[in-house]
Amino acid sequence: MPGEGNPRTKIMIIGEGPGEEEDKQGRPFCGRAGKFLDELLKLADLEREKIFITNVVKCRPPKNRAPKKEEVAACRPWLEEQIKILKSKLIITLGSLALNWFLPDLKISEVHGQIRKLKIKKLKFKIFPVYHPVAAFRQGSLRKILKRDFRKLEKNY
Repeated sequence: MPGEGNPRTKIMIIGEGPGEEEDKQGRPFCGRAGKFLDELLKLADLEREKIFITNVVKCRPPKNRAPKKEEVAACRPWLEEQIKILKSKLIITLGSLALNWFLPDLKISEVHGQIRKLKIKKLKFKIFPVYHPVAAFRQGSLRKILKRDFRKLEKNY
């Protein structure tokens, strides 16, 4: 699953990997987490059609488990190429796997909702790490945190 959205956008969202519903439909974030993501995007005054959404890994891991290091490494060239082609100015990382793809030593609990400037292979951009929407289903208190973080985002793009 390569991702979908506006190829001319300056805003990219990167999640972990496709879930069951995403695998069935061939679209990122089309299940329950996708509905919550749409709600969060509205808080930041963003429209899904105007951004690009993809994942660190492009195939659904068996039994919806977390992607292994080898799987992340195998998909790395694909995501690097997407970043290079889109030249996004802002990348919203959903969850620790996406955050750690860029900054492996950081913890999402310590940096969520904070803009970070990066430069990778001559590309300059900002990342905005937030918790993954699915985390809010497992831990209800993260719902408020995600909403607060996305409201902050409106002022930063």
